Amino acid sequence: MAHRIPDQESRTTYRKTRKRHRGLRIALLVLILLLVAAAAFGAYEYNKLNPQNHFSNLKSIGGSDSNLKAGVFNMLLIGTDARKGDPAGHTDSMVLIHADLNNHTYDMLSIPRDTRVYMQGYGYTKLTSVQYVSQVKNGAQQGITDAVKTVSNLTGVPINYYAETNYWGLQYMVDAIGGINMTLPFNVTLTHPWYSEDQGLSFTAGTHALSGKMVTEIVHERYSLPGTDYGRQQLQEAALIGIAQKVMQPANITKLPALAGSLSKFFVATNLSQEDMISVGLSAKSDFHPQQQIHYRQVKGTNAVMYDDVLQANNDQVILDPTELKDVIKTYFAN
Repeated sequence: MAHRIPDQESRTTYRKTRKRHRGLRIALLVLILLLVAAAAFGAYEYNKLNPQNHFSNLKSIGGSDSNLKAGVFNMLLIGTDARKGDPAGHTDSMVLIHADLNNHTYDMLSIPRDTRVYMQGYGYTKLTSVQYVSQVKNGAQQGITDAVKTVSNLTGVPINYYAETNYWGLQYMVDAIGGINMTLPFNVTLTHPWYSEDQGLSFTAGTHALSGKMVTEIVHERYSLPGTDYGRQQLQEAALIGIAQKVMQPANITKLPALAGSLSKFFVATNLSQEDMISVGLSAKSDFHPQQQIHYRQVKGTNAVMYDDVLQANNDQVILDPTELKDVIKTYFAN
């Protein structure tokens, strides 16, 4: 039997929060881990943290074996729309990462926030609602766990790690390395910015030198983009490549302390240990070429008005093509 949000006050907060500005939606974890690992490596033995030794016999979230080969893991990056001081937030982006540290490849699948999913104990709803509803009822940690389990059930792959981010972490990160050059694949106009003074700003297709504030505003945008959420995913990739290119410059070695200092601001929550981070860094630091090794995947979906068991009302949802999803997962995320 489907459950409602716990009470009227929570339900009202839920509806209001859904309308707030949407926050961070970009996968930067590989880069941050690389920097932290490179700085800390001297304190650990290589053999112990060799990725093939460290990332083996992993458990998936939920406790079952992941059945992935040594040196490979799946991780979910969660971007939420919670502002500072908010006790809960909606999932604004989900990026599933398949990290193959043996071949130095990172496949990433962005899942639209409005994707129709099944939430255990509640029924069918939007992906963006799962974490919020669970947080309100069961607390922050259970909210993350339920979000991860829902994506695992949707994709059919085990997920070993998670990292939750918010809007502010990206801005801190970009500013810490002195801004980036970001190549936009199409024109972007800010229709729903976080800062009112940026309303209506336009950027032409091409390369732009951007501050942390502008990067966060651009990757936040979706309404002026071709394909809305799918266009926004392309901007995520462009920002990721721009950051990777900047942090790999020799001059940025001196910025490692600032980057490490921003780590706690970037991560709202994660189950990655320091040893996990260092092991990833050992794999990436001598052979990291982001344009060749980071691959964004997309699965197209159709928009439909469907009944939402959480809201007990119809709303707009995205139905992912099940055949395409299965093919993408089998090809890039299952081994």
